[in-house]
Amino acid sequence: MERESREMRLAVLIDADNIPYANIKGMLDEIAKLGTPTIKRIYGDWTRPTVAGWKPALLEHAITPIQQYSYTSGKNSTDSAMIIDAMDILHSEKVNGFCLVSSDSDFTRLATRLRESGMFVVGLGEKKTPNPFIVACDKFIYIEIIGSKERPKSKPNAPVASGTSDYEEMDQRFINLLKASIEDLGDDNGWAFLAELGNLIIKKKPDFDPRNYGFLKLTPLIKSLNEYFEVDEREVENKRIKHIYVRVRK
Repeated sequence: MERESREMRLAVLIDADNIPYANIKGMLDEIAKLGTPTIKRIYGDWTRPTVAGWKPALLEHAITPIQQYSYTSGKNSTDSAMIIDAMDILHSEKVNGFCLVSSDSDFTRLATRLRESGMFVVGLGEKKTPNPFIVACDKFIYIEIIGSKERPKSKPNAPVASGTSDYEEMDQRFINLLKASIEDLGDDNGWAFLAELGNLIIKKKPDFDPRNYGFLKLTPLIKSLNEYFEVDEREVENKRIKHIYVRVRK
């Protein structure tokens, strides 16, 4: 990531009506990798039994509940409350990033507006989240992959297991995205620095995450595609680290 997580102060705004509470710890752990959640608020009509499951998590994780009554049947008043609060927080200049936790496309314009103001915007939602909201964020994380473990035997273009999303299949469109991104960054010999490649792919496809394909990191994902790509691990002089480069196999 281009920005240091130690410098990233995040406002975490959660839509209780559109996000399951079961994995709140995993979601907050994921957010902590990106920065410090200095503001944590959750929005919903707390008089309704449908959000009752959230209540124990609020005290445990120090999340401030914001009451928003549903004045009209069938309308989600949580949206407007979150949007108003987000703009107030934006102008308070207390944070430099937002994490919008929702699967609702109604927050698309909010994400766009926050980015226009120089904010780093992360979205968390289910795989049913509409694409306009996903691409409006700098980065989007699917809740379903949080806490997932690497599947070492995963293969490109392998059949998707029953009950999993089609997104987990490493299709040709993804291979083409990798090839184009490597060519964008490659030197005269076609080699691209893997860290820069990861950043560029997320800019092109905000919901990219190696875990969507059964890998915890980008490196093993790329290595699994050895019929398409070459990998070169270069030792850094006087340091015990390696820089990884990749290019399209001729």
